Amino acid sequence: MELIDTHCHLDFAPFDGDRDQVLKRAVEAGVTVLVNPGADLESSCRAVELAGRFSQVYAAVGVHPHDATTLDETVLHKLAELARHPKVVAIGEIGLDYYRDLSPRAQQRNAFERQLTLAAERKLPVIVHQREAAQDVLAILKRWRAQHSDQPAGVLHAFSGDLVMARQALELGFYIGIAGPVTYANARKLPEMLPRLPVERLVIETDAPYLTPHPHRGQRNEPAYLPLIARRLAELLRMPLETLATQLTENARQIFRLNIPSG
Repeated sequence: MELIDTHCHLDFAPFDGDRDQVLKRAVEAGVTVLVNPGADLESSCRAVELAGRFSQVYAAVGVHPHDATTLDETVLHKLAELARHPKVVAIGEIGLDYYRDLSPRAQQRNAFERQLTLAAERKLPVIVHQREAAQDVLAILKRWRAQHSDQPAGVLHAFSGDLVMARQALELGFYIGIAGPVTYANARKLPEMLPRLPVERLVIETDAPYLTPHPHRGQRNEPAYLPLIARRLAELLRMPLETLATQLTENARQIFRLNIPSG
C-alpha cells in the first residue's frame, strides 16, 4: 500500500533531532511521497532544500496568514524564484486565519491574493489554510478561479469547514485535505460529511508535527502516522483500505502533477 502525505512540515524544529529517522519510518509505513509546504520565506527555503536532499520530498513555497505582514515585494520576488525549482509543486501554505488573528485581516487578504496571483503566473496549484474565515476565503478563491479557470486549483488543507463550503470548493476545482482530527472520538461534523463528498477529490495529510491522529494524540505527529488517517477514512467511506489508498494516491498525483512511478 502506497500513500502520499500531502501536507507535513518536516523542516520545522521538532524534527531537527531525528529527521532522517522520521523519513525512514514514513517509508516503512508505506508513505512514499511527502509534500512540505512553507510557512514563511525562511521555511520555504528549507522546504526546497529538503526536497533537493530527499527524493521522496516535494516542496511548496508561501507565506502563512500568521506571517502575512512579512510579505513585501522582496519576499514575493524570492518566492517566485523558489517556485521555479523543479520539485516545487504548489504555492502554500497560504490563506486566512481569523481564529488567531496574528496578522491584521486586511494584510492577510492582501497576502493571500498576491500569492494566488503568483500561483497563476507559475501555473501551480495552491495549498490553502482556512480557519474561521470561510466566507472570505471562498470569495477570494471564486474571484481567482473566475480569472484562472484553466489552471490547477489546489487543496483546502486540514479541512474544518462545513458541507456547504466543501461543495463550493469542489465546484471551484479544489480537493479536500483530511487530517488527524477525523480520527478523534469527539469528531462529529467531518465524519458525517465525508461520505457525501466524492472520493476522487479527497487527499490525506498529517500536518506533522501538528494534528496528531488517535491513538498518538498529544505526541509529536509524523508522516508514519498517515495510515491511521487512511484507515479511519476507509471505515467512514465503507471502502477497502487498499482501494481507497490507490484512489487517494492518484488524487495527490493529479493535483500536484507528481511525475513519479506508481506502485
